[in-house]
Amino acid sequence: MTRSPDSSQPPTIISTGVTGLDDVLFGGLARNHLFLVSGDPGTGKTTLGLQFLLEGVARGEKVMYVALSESKAELEEVAKSHGWTTAGMRVFEMVPTEEELSPEAQYTVFHPAEVELADALTSVLKEVDEEKPQRIVFDSLSELRMLARDALRYRRQILALKRHFVGSNCTCLLLDDRTVGGEDQQLQSIAHGVILLQSLDRNFGIKRRRLEVRKMRGARFREGFHDFTIRTGGLDVFPRLIAAEHRTKAPKRPVHSGIEALDELFGGGVDSGTTTLLLGPAGSGKSSVAALYVHSAAERGEAAAVFSFDETTATYLKRSRSLGIDLDQHIAAGRVLLQQVDPAEMSVGEFVAAIRTFVEMKDARVVVIDSLNGLINAMPGEDYLLLQMHELFSYLNQHGIMTLCTLAQSGFMGRMRNPVDISYLADSVLMFRYFESAGEVRQALSVVKKRSGSHERAIRELRFTGGSIQIGAPLVDFEGVLTGTPRFAGNLSRREDRGKAGAD
Repeated sequence: MTRSPDSSQPPTIISTGVTGLDDVLFGGLARNHLFLVSGDPGTGKTTLGLQFLLEGVARGEKVMYVALSESKAELEEVAKSHGWTTAGMRVFEMVPTEEELSPEAQYTVFHPAEVELADALTSVLKEVDEEKPQRIVFDSLSELRMLARDALRYRRQILALKRHFVGSNCTCLLLDDRTVGGEDQQLQSIAHGVILLQSLDRNFGIKRRRLEVRKMRGARFREGFHDFTIRTGGLDVFPRLIAAEHRTKAPKRPVHSGIEALDELFGGGVDSGTTTLLLGPAGSGKSSVAALYVHSAAERGEAAAVFSFDETTATYLKRSRSLGIDLDQHIAAGRVLLQQVDPAEMSVGEFVAAIRTFVEMKDARVVVIDSLNGLINAMPGEDYLLLQMHELFSYLNQHGIMTLCTLAQSGFMGRMRNPVDISYLADSVLMFRYFESAGEVRQALSVVKKRSGSHERAIRELRFTGGSIQIGAPLVDFEGVLTGTPRFAGNLSRREDRGKAGAD
């Protein structure tokens, strides 16, 4: 992270018009400097430029848009698609149209094949001197680069443009679509700051868009890539979560599930400010057990959230009701958030931002991610997932939140395989298993890890009967339950007595 030099008169910071980008830049851009916004076509440069100018209009500033590759009509269409208006914004066109080539044309028009770069810039700067804008956007530099014909001349003209704005009380954004010559390192060296916009293709679903602040002279900023989306209303940037920036001292306390036997497995309850992984094959009860903690928290008047990747909200609520877990009234009261997540339509940065927003607005105490398999499928690479999850879990733990994550293993009996090894990030691990006994498929669970204290070592049977979740007595008469193929080591009569006691 770049650090600002000590100065008795720090530069004035102005907003970019994009809240998330201002957060990345620790407030915004330094006034009266020239900045480069670089990215391929379709990455959101024009939208960002419009938001930057509209922010100026809202603050009563004079603003100007120099359209080098689009007409004013096209620019107005872009603005209209976001529900904006260009009223109060001076648009200077350099795109020839049949109407503008007539003597009655309101704007001076240039064509790259007919005029020199110096003439074009002279006309633009003359207009700037007359309007005296406080914010200006040039879109895009590809037209100027073609006019220059060689790199040296182009660099000199950009330097002249930069010198013109020094001391003119004007902040300038240069938009570069990189269609001519690719990434321009020389231009990056001239600019006071550089923001790179990227659009990444995925095999399925929407493109993943992200931005990176390459440099920002004399100012600090959040390094790395930050996901963003383009919606009606402009760019929505999700700053990369840095857990170290959100350190708090939340007291530790046991969080109860509402079932005494389950709390006993965790040595009295799951500790707040910890992450618990619910690990097992599909359909073994992970989501249902997680719903117990959500319902218990809501009954205590605490806020809780469930982010479901695998089930629709209707299915989730119906299954919960069948087990005596009624979340509807708590959802209506705003204590519980049940959000269905489509990994093909949402980036991980947006997902993390959704969790953070709910936690900070509602002071949530329980967060459930169901399941990590869906989140894994949303990531382009496993390494990025682990880093993202480490920061998210650390952030939630520092706020005293109990985090529950389900992870489905492949297979049903015998040896299980994990899609990714994330168990080392969890403070506790609750393992679920199917096992066969007396011609029936039964379910069991056991706590195999708890960092924050002691826990019960027993393996207990898990039942879903009578419209409720039941945790049976320890399975002392079985060996090899966690393998899926146990061996009965007790006597039949004692086994039947224990089964009845567990049901009671």
